[in-house]
Amino acid sequence: MGVGVRKESSVSVERRLRAFEVEHRDLDEIVARLSLQPDIDELLLKRLKRRKLLLKDQIALLRSSLIPNLDA
Repeated sequence: MGVGVRKESSVSVERRLRAFEVEHRDLDEIVARLSLQPDIDELLLKRLKRRKLLLKDQIALLRSSLIPNLDA
């Protein structure tokens, strides 16, 4: 029974990972476009970049959680 629960949580983690990756990619495009505008809202740009970094950290954390523990 423990294996089934682990598999479901792994699937859930993979879904969240994909969602974060899509959001990160979208933010990357938005930041790039906004950076080209002459009258850019610097505060908005900083907030978007901060969110992008947070997503990058979450992606790394989720990826590492999918790696099996070889010590076990």
